[in-house]
Parts: sequence; C-alpha cells; structure tokens
Amino acid sequence: MQQSAVPELAHTHTSPIQWVATATAVAGVVALSSVLQPDPATAAQPGPEAKSAAATAAPDPARVDFPIACGPTKAIVEKKASGDLDGDGRPETVAVVHCDAGSGTPPNGIYVLTQAADAQEPRVVATLIDPKDRLNVTDFALRDGAVTATLLGYSSADVPSCCPDVNDRAKWQWKDGAFIRSTPSEARSV
Repeated sequence: MQQSAVPELAHTHTSPIQWVATATAVAGVVALSSVLQPDPATAAQPGPEAKSAAATAAPDPARVDFPIACGPTKAIVEKKASGDLDGDGRPETVAVVHCDAGSGTPPNGIYVLTQAADAQEPRVVATLIDPKDRLNVTDFALRDGAVTATLLGYSSADVPSCCPDVNDRAKWQWKDGAFIRSTPSEARSV
C-alpha cells in the first residue's frame, strides 16, 4: 500500500464542536428568514399605462385570416418580425406564410399586419409577395424600417418545383403611402 504524501487533514474528522457550530448557523438562517419577509402582493386593475402598452403591442399573426387559398389545409406562419415600418409609432408585423402542404415546398406569401389602437383584431394591410407568384422566401429580416428577403423562384412553368432556378434579393420600404420594392445595395447576382 502506498502512503499518501499529504498528512491527514484535521477537518476530515468531525468533532462535536463542529456539529454545534453548524446547527447554530442553520438556526440563525431560519430565524432571520422568518423576520425578513417580502412585501405582501396586491391585486390592482391595470392603469392607463397598461392600456397604452397593449395598444403598442405588435399584431399577432396567429389572430389573422391571411388571403391565401389553402383548400382543406391551413395557413402556416413560417417566419415573422415586428417593427415600425411607417413611422407612426406603432409596430407592424410582417409574416411569411405558406399552406401546410405536408410535403414539398409550397410557395410563400409575405404579408404586412397592423392593428389600430381601438381594434380587437389585427388585419392584413399589404401583400408584398403573393403565393400565386410561386416564390419561396429565405433570409427574411426586418431592420431599420425595411423588409428584406431572398426570393427563390422559377424562370418558366417548365422548371420543376423542387429546383428553383432564380435567386433574387428584394427590399420593401414604406414611402409616400405604399411599400416600394427595390433591390438591396448588398445584393449580388448568382
């Protein structure tokens, strides 16, 4: 048997005084916690500041009927982002939506949602991409009041749905009462 180079440590053997010290410390913590209590909770009706916060909440795309024809399936919100697009101080939500096809890659639509301060439900105010255009949306973002996306599409009806052969970058900004589409400056051709 090999001997340890380190001598036996004194604290590896407990003594009665250590048990008394531990018990005293635990009793002190319990006694102190019974004296120090948090303030009692109070229930109150939300004031005007809570109503204004609710009025500035971004529209929820789960509460919108999108103008997309899905037949017996339902519309799926694939991506969403919120921000103030028109400078009115209230956020809009931009949603990328497609039909729940089960398999394959159904085309996307991009919709802008808003909700008036006195309205119960949000509503679609603009369609940036219509699913009828047979485009799929990737690299979707909302920054600095602009919506950007990469759009994968088809050069003709003869191109199979599995293999989009057109790659385009798009940017939409609110100008003069409408969303204006342009090509982002960082876009490069493939």
